[in-house]
Amino acid sequence: MENWNQTGFDLWEEIDGSSFFTIAVQHRALVEGAAMATQIGQTCPGCISQAPQILCLLQTFWNGQFITANINVNDGRSGKDANTLLGSIHTFDPAVACDAATFQPCSDKALANHKVFTDSFRSIYTINSGVREGTAVAIGRYPEDTYQGGNPWYINTAAAAELLYDALYQWNKIGSLSVTSISLEFFQDFMPSITTGSYASSSSTYSTLTAAIKAYADGYMGLIEKYTPSGGALAEQYSRSNGAPLSAIDLTWSYASFLTAIARRGGTVPASWGESGGNTLPSSCSGSVANGPYATATVTTFPTGTSASCPVASSVAVTFNVIEPTNIGEALYLSGSISQLGSWNTAQAVVLSSQHYGGSNTVWFGTVVLPVGASFQYKYYKTESSGSVVFENGSNRAYTVPTGSTGVANENDSWQN
Repeated sequence: MENWNQTGFDLWEEIDGSSFFTIAVQHRALVEGAAMATQIGQTCPGCISQAPQILCLLQTFWNGQFITANINVNDGRSGKDANTLLGSIHTFDPAVACDAATFQPCSDKALANHKVFTDSFRSIYTINSGVREGTAVAIGRYPEDTYQGGNPWYINTAAAAELLYDALYQWNKIGSLSVTSISLEFFQDFMPSITTGSYASSSSTYSTLTAAIKAYADGYMGLIEKYTPSGGALAEQYSRSNGAPLSAIDLTWSYASFLTAIARRGGTVPASWGESGGNTLPSSCSGSVANGPYATATVTTFPTGTSASCPVASSVAVTFNVIEPTNIGEALYLSGSISQLGSWNTAQAVVLSSQHYGGSNTVWFGTVVLPVGASFQYKYYKTESSGSVVFENGSNRAYTVPTGSTGVANENDSWQN
């Protein structure tokens, strides 16, 4: 509470400024903090005094057309960023209506932002080529992204769907949806003749719009299905050119975003965080802070009878990853100079798996438990459909199992042509 109005890094840990996602979740945290204090017979005056001021700052991210992702920074970007979608779905409260102050998913500002942000990817990715507005496209972090070549991310494609599922849930609960001058262009993608107004759930307009928007949301989930390998593993990104998985493998937030989107589609929503008691804007905004009860930490000694050191593993599970495109009928193996790798005997080599990727970015991998400090040489080889064995070119690779390890390690390689 003492430092909330200072700048910091954004969701992607790239921009030092004021981030919409950070400010939105700070506001929610203080509203929940005040409620928790009451539940345990305490008070949190700082939560109560600062939450409205944080909500005030949150309003400055709206630029009249969309939510600017980062302010108080000159980063040369358009401001269109997935952190705005993620901010709205992380502060979604199913117990309230379509409140625009907290950018609830069904609010006119959140919907207008959804359109502007997702449309920004239609012309920059090859896999989105020719896809009209109102139809799902692959979604990245922000249009100017260059990390790993600037590709779509599974988490952001799922977020585009989840926000719409949240909105559909709210409209169904409320029994109507509203079209304002702010959200009009969003709704026109699904019904060009739509005009501003409120449409009851009993109307044909409501039925047409919600059915189209649900199909639109499902389209984003369909893209995730399309660009997920047959083994079901979700990486961080997928190629803007051909949809092949890229970057970090088996990324937790890719899986989590898929699961939460599926849950929202099925009508399973999170508990209320008390948005209705924390969405009133103060008459005037200020950058005031609440000083916390901070104190210098007391220097203590480690408890007697216990060891201050952590146990060091005597063996390490080393996962070897190698990128090598293969054809149907081919398989990769790991062979080396120690017994755990077959002592160069191909009949006793380590069989590698390829469930993570497919196509030109195929990653083969295998895990071997090795003694700490062991040094050895190794190489990869493949068996072709004819049964012949082909070792990779180049010198033997060298590896030493790390000491002081927690028990796991990774070695990332590319096939030597």
